[in-house]
Amino acid sequence: MAGSTDMASLEESFRKFAIYGDTKATGQEMNGKNWAKLCKDCKVTDGKSVTSTDVDIVFSKVKGKTARVISYEEFKKALEELAPKRFKDKSKEEAYEAICQLVAGKEPINVGVTKAKMVGAVERLTDTSKYTGSHKERFDESGKGKGKSGRENIMNTSGYVSAYKNAGTYDAKVKK
Repeated sequence: MAGSTDMASLEESFRKFAIYGDTKATGQEMNGKNWAKLCKDCKVTDGKSVTSTDVDIVFSKVKGKTARVISYEEFKKALEELAPKRFKDKSKEEAYEAICQLVAGKEPINVGVTKAKMVGAVERLTDTSKYTGSHKERFDESGKGKGKSGRENIMNTSGYVSAYKNAGTYDAKVKK
């Protein structure tokens, strides 16, 4: 069987795939979707000897009758089930060792993640230097939003007309 360092990295991979895509997951149990993702990302499924159908069948076989998830121990049993199918030319122990090497230390791959594009109207609307009039007041000099003070009319009780920018400059303009 695999050494203790391999088992630690195998368990770490199990936990990373178990919490993938689920904010409430604890990493103690893995659902069928994440099991299929683990097999695909770690190249356990090759499309010939091990297919996605085989992966689903093995998951159903090792989980409890009414359960929807598998534990780490059941995960190891599932790998034992898939190992002889994936590595037909090796003995059962060698096949299990090889399949553990495929999975150990791996993380979920984020392929096809949509990135925000700044084109056309979106670019114009997010460029604060193009804002004019009262909308310009919502941002400071660096282009960051002022938050609540940029949205609400805060009363200026200094005696000047509201939104008058040159308050306090009268004495400098009028020389006595």
